[in-house]
Amino acid sequence: MLNHPQGDAPEAGAYYGPESGTRWFGLWDGFFAVSYLITAVLLFISGDGQVYHSIGIGALTLIVPWYAALGRGLMIRDTMGPRNLVFAAGLLLLFAGTTAFNLSGAFALFAIVPMLIMSLPMRTAFVLVTVANFWPVAVAWMHGGSLGMDALTVLPIALLSIGLSVLLGMWIKRVVRQSKERGRLIEQLQQSRERVARLSHEAGISAERERLAREIHDTLAQGLTSIISLVQAAESEVGSAPELARTHLTLAGRVAKESLAEARDFVAALTPPALRGSSLVQAVRRQAEGLVAETGLDVRCSVQGAEKPLPMAVSVVLLRAVQEAIANVRKHATRARVVDVVVAYDEDTVRVLISDDGQGFVADGRQEGYGLRGMQARVEEISGAATVTSRPGAGTTVEVAVPLETPAAEVVNG
Repeated sequence: MLNHPQGDAPEAGAYYGPESGTRWFGLWDGFFAVSYLITAVLLFISGDGQVYHSIGIGALTLIVPWYAALGRGLMIRDTMGPRNLVFAAGLLLLFAGTTAFNLSGAFALFAIVPMLIMSLPMRTAFVLVTVANFWPVAVAWMHGGSLGMDALTVLPIALLSIGLSVLLGMWIKRVVRQSKERGRLIEQLQQSRERVARLSHEAGISAERERLAREIHDTLAQGLTSIISLVQAAESEVGSAPELARTHLTLAGRVAKESLAEARDFVAALTPPALRGSSLVQAVRRQAEGLVAETGLDVRCSVQGAEKPLPMAVSVVLLRAVQEAIANVRKHATRARVVDVVVAYDEDTVRVLISDDGQGFVADGRQEGYGLRGMQARVEEISGAATVTSRPGAGTTVEVAVPLETPAAEVVNG
């Protein structure tokens, strides 16, 4: 699309990358080089004098740096401006010098015509192409047939050349337009691929950050909270009940070891220690026992239905949900006395329910912190559902239900 009708011109300096620039333009460079060599040979073997040889070949040779220094860049960048007219004027002057004393130089029109068409708007190019084709006729007329041809002999050739130039111009426009469009499409495809790769990279980073944040919240943060609570309880009991304080310190040490193991394993994306060699029910019972030891609440753990082997992804998500719900009971259910933890096996789903008789709250979503959001995100990753039901004075119930058959997508560490 080097030349456009008014109102459809590209922006000045439009360039669509290497695919639409120097790569495809190398074919034109080769064509111009062949045209130059053939014209130079014809001028050299013509029967004119040495001076005329030198003038013609010298003017023809000057076209090469003129094209390389100015015209080539204009054609590649598809620019339209005063520099294009300067290039065209210089090109015509050098062509005039090439053919001034030897009509063999007219063979250079095979290079001159494409250069004019590719560097100028079509109307301007057509006018200058006509001038270039009539120049040999004028030279023959001025020399009166002394160059081997008279004006009437050269005129039909010039008219035929003008007609062929128009057809050549239309063909060049089509080839260049297709090359430009192909180059632009390739450039857009490359940009789209780069954009997709960048977005995928950013999504991967975001997903990994989310995973680490959930794991830190569900393991280290909850473990440290438990350790702090146990140490504080031991401090208050060390004088009045040393045996109970010792029990709390022992439990704090166990929680610290478990938290350290969790930290090592979620970094390595391995099975959580609580599920290593244990079923989901056993891991949930240990979480309930830990809550009893830390708070003294009446925690009742039960199983509904026949226990079934579960995919690791399901077990991890349900265990993390229980850990989050128990952590919320520990932190927020200050008036709670009884906590029920139920693992229910249905025909095609497995559910965990954690309910307390604490003060409750208005479940309008504003109270949901990162832990609940993380829990819901985990559950949704394996096509499950998590709900939180609560109202002031009526306690809180967290229910998580997931299908027994998880999607093919792997869930890393829950």
